[in-house]
Amino acid sequence: MRFLGKAALAAMGLTIFFSDHALAEKITIKDVTGRDVEVNAPVGHVILGEGRQIYFVAALDKNEPFKRIVGWRDDLTKADPESYAAYLAKYPDIAKLPTFGGMKDGTFDVEQAVALKPDVIIMNVDAKTATEEAGYIEKLGKVGIPLVYVDFREKPMENTEPSMRIIGKLFGKEAKAEEFIKFRADNIARVTDILTRENPAKPLVFIERAGGYSDDCCMSFGNENFGKMVEFAGGTNMAKDIIPGTFGTVNPEQIIASNPDQIIITGGNWQGYVPGGDWVGVGYGADEKEALRKLENLTKRPAFTGVKAVREGNVHAIWHQFYNNPYQFVAIQEIAKWLHPDLFKDLDPETTFKELHERFLPLPYKEGYFVSLRAEG
Repeated sequence: MRFLGKAALAAMGLTIFFSDHALAEKITIKDVTGRDVEVNAPVGHVILGEGRQIYFVAALDKNEPFKRIVGWRDDLTKADPESYAAYLAKYPDIAKLPTFGGMKDGTFDVEQAVALKPDVIIMNVDAKTATEEAGYIEKLGKVGIPLVYVDFREKPMENTEPSMRIIGKLFGKEAKAEEFIKFRADNIARVTDILTRENPAKPLVFIERAGGYSDDCCMSFGNENFGKMVEFAGGTNMAKDIIPGTFGTVNPEQIIASNPDQIIITGGNWQGYVPGGDWVGVGYGADEKEALRKLENLTKRPAFTGVKAVREGNVHAIWHQFYNNPYQFVAIQEIAKWLHPDLFKDLDPETTFKELHERFLPLPYKEGYFVSLRAEG
């Protein structure tokens, strides 16, 4: 019997496809919690425990970011509607993707997940307690579905690199993951190297988490996430000794007494969560004029009465979702420019973010992620 080569088959109008999934082999991955998880990789079918995980999926699968995704949580449409709309316009079939509730609120449907036959479920580490209490890992394990934890939110400055390597191994994209990690590290070093050399005084910074999302004031960050980004950018996080964990609150009196030099408020278009709210709608292609109007309005709250940052115009807004994806280096660059404008006058975070899109992401870059009340020039 004579076997035909690929060239002969092509001449006959036939094509053979070899999928990553067909070539999968069992590997052991250590997730960010230290669990050893056996997975058949590269994976062909993935459930995302959060829709915003597309931020890191897209960075490794630029051309076909949804090719592996068989289901995802239903949060992206409300948490980042502009990005969802952009992805939907380019990949209209995502409207048909099955959606899930969250592990933490108990609305994740295990039976639905099993029916989709995923090779892996990727879950954020902040859902770990709820996942374990509900016995989801055991239930999924009985039908051969592994669950892997990653983290871009609880300790992102510590866990972003290992999380990207985990995704790289799952997707068979280890080289692309390392390329992204190097790009991220190099761009953080563009800030930290100068700060190490110049050793400037560190301004006191208050980071308000999701300012205007509710009437309460004020949510903030402890010594991680945006709190740690402030430290990387050459500032002192006002709440680091007030909030013991990653997330927490400070009261208005603490803000007034601390009298911060700079105020940074995280924001996004949260019309789907809080219609008509006072939140600052920065993000993908945002209306910067409207964002500035809303940012200025937030400075009139009692918590900011007489505060130095407000008096001197050092109040800024930044895209909230930097707290939950591997693009934090862009935020670090922007914060560094706000805190140390003379040191970083030649640094352009917009150009950095545009390069990230051109090299790693399927969407074209659109401005709108940052606004500031500081007069330029």
